[in-house]
Amino acid sequence: MNAAAAAGTWKLGDMEVNRVGYGAMRLTGNGMMRNSAGTPIDRDAAVRLLHSAFEQGVNHIDTAAFYFSPLRSANELINRALASWRDDVVVVTKVGPGRDPSGEWLTMARPEQLRGQVEENLRQLGRDHLDVVNLRSDGMDSIAEHFGALAELRAAGLVRHLGLSNVRPQHVAEAREIAPVVCVQNAYSLDWRRADESGLVDLCREQGIAFVPFFAVSGLRREAAPAPEQDARLHTVARGHGATPAQIRLAWTLHRGPHILAIPGTTNPAHLAENIAAGALRLTEEERTLLDKPDETDN
Repeated sequence: MNAAAAAGTWKLGDMEVNRVGYGAMRLTGNGMMRNSAGTPIDRDAAVRLLHSAFEQGVNHIDTAAFYFSPLRSANELINRALASWRDDVVVVTKVGPGRDPSGEWLTMARPEQLRGQVEENLRQLGRDHLDVVNLRSDGMDSIAEHFGALAELRAAGLVRHLGLSNVRPQHVAEAREIAPVVCVQNAYSLDWRRADESGLVDLCREQGIAFVPFFAVSGLRREAAPAPEQDARLHTVARGHGATPAQIRLAWTLHRGPHILAIPGTTNPAHLAENIAAGALRLTEEERTLLDKPDETDN
């Protein structure tokens, strides 16, 4: 079954992936800002969940070495799950931020420290090279020195392709002067449209770069579960498709362009299937216009 292919495919460099992927952060039971923390998933259950995703056609997974809780590491779980799928799934990780073993956040890595972060991902994932590494900006005005360090690791064969995360349009231009950029990963959703306001979504499409939204099914509370949906328009569209509001949010995101890749994360097998099935939903122009209509309270 290849349900994840229903939304089509996109190339990350020379690697073709289905547009619906999977984000691994929630596998650890500990969200980035601790507001989605919960009981960590059982290891065997996590591996079964990932295998289910792969069986449904997911071949693009997002992770990071700093996705861990006291009892779980996302990379470790992915490594176990990929034992029999290693050549079939593109793994995208990110570097820049870091956490010490107790989980406390460290300052942004210096350029010379990025090699150590890449090697940490290699060890945890059990690989000799990484498919894609995103440089996650931490409010830097210039990313040239950091991206240049990653370009050197790419030339050395430790990294196949490079991307960016949490950046502005000028960072994309700066990076492309140094090495090819295959993806840009930023917060983006129906309620969080800053990448539209900055022109980043359109810029990526024009330059053939994948745009990969995170928090795509969340409201303004971002990684936390969205508050009970009050938007009657979203419920109206969902009822018309026999779908959930989260599926409509994902479908809306995917409709923003063929270069959009979705990476919703969950530890619930039913929600996993729903997220993947959202790639088959086709919103009409009228439905998209309805969803995009500003609230009267915004005026």
